[in-house]
Amino acid sequence: MTRRKQFLFGMRRSVPVMFGFIPVAMAFAVLAGETGFSTSETILMSVFVFAGASQIMALELISLSSAFFEVVFATFIVNLRHFIMGTCIMRKIGKTNLGEKLICSFGVTDESFALTATMSERDCTPWFMYGVIVVTYGSWVGGTVIGALASNILPEQISNALGIALYALFISILVPGIRKNLRLILLVILTAIVNSILVWIGLKSSWAIIVSCIACALFGVWFVKDPEAQNSDTPLPKKEENV
Repeated sequence: MTRRKQFLFGMRRSVPVMFGFIPVAMAFAVLAGETGFSTSETILMSVFVFAGASQIMALELISLSSAFFEVVFATFIVNLRHFIMGTCIMRKIGKTNLGEKLICSFGVTDESFALTATMSERDCTPWFMYGVIVVTYGSWVGGTVIGALASNILPEQISNALGIALYALFISILVPGIRKNLRLILLVILTAIVNSILVWIGLKSSWAIIVSCIACALFGVWFVKDPEAQNSDTPLPKKEENV
């Protein structure tokens, strides 16, 4: 395909993501306004950061009066997964120059990674990624702008409903990965329990999040097993030989 067709193909593939990004971005903007952010600060955060889960976590930590280092370190831990996702995307795209890699890396999200992972190496090109980025980045920033400008005129019931969308986002990300793995479900529950205990004994909420995530993630490396890997290791039954 020509570059133009690759670009348009990336945009078409990203349309479903757009419908998910806009309401969540609006919810983020409403939450940012409640946290004390101005309209311009809210919009600029989406423009320069472009990381939904990290932006929401940063707002939560800021609302808890966390220190600058705590906010940066916690969001860094949450975004560690981007190292793996970015590496996979770059390997699939193939040989590109540094400028193309920088543009593509800025657009790496959970959703763009999912779109790229389902593509063949032949169709996964920098221009395909550019099309994905235009739609995903544009819808996230656009949704933030709409939410920031409309937050002052929206009825309270709608603002509260948008806040619930944030929890729905996290649940939708979490459930597909844990529903077939009992140990992963237990690990999620353990992380919540550890975080609650740390807060209960007096540890600051921001540090409780950081410590519980790191400690339980390290424990999960040993505790959680990949069901597919386990199935592949299971020896196949031997066929009975006819005597």
